[in-house]
Amino acid sequence: MSDANRGGFNELTLNVLRIVAALLFMQHGVQKLFGALGGNQVESLMSRFGVAGILEFAGGLLLAMGLFTRPVAFVLAGEMAVAYFTAHLPQGFWPIMNQGELAMFYCFAWLFFFANGPGRYSLDAWRASRTSGEHA
Repeated sequence: MSDANRGGFNELTLNVLRIVAALLFMQHGVQKLFGALGGNQVESLMSRFGVAGILEFAGGLLLAMGLFTRPVAFVLAGEMAVAYFTAHLPQGFWPIMNQGELAMFYCFAWLFFFANGPGRYSLDAWRASRTSGEHA
């Protein structure tokens, strides 16, 4: 692949990764909030799992759309770090053995989007282009 084409391909894969990861993450919120997709519905939205469900569902939706990507990704990375250190690490050191690899993966994926932004195909990029167009 030539360097001229690499930018477009990188941009495309960045956006596909953001959208797919966000939609997969959102399913965890659906399980907690609605008891769907093989999950158990939380009894209280103010419980630890209730708040997690809200963050996962709403945060996943916002990230899929690429809206408020950096702050949402930062909050979700924190949620996944807390999940890993409170629920998985006490079960053992290795993520594959303590079943924490998914929490760890999401934590670092959301840190990636916090650092790199949502990509060109996002509502954040659309909003930025409108703002810059108005001041030109």
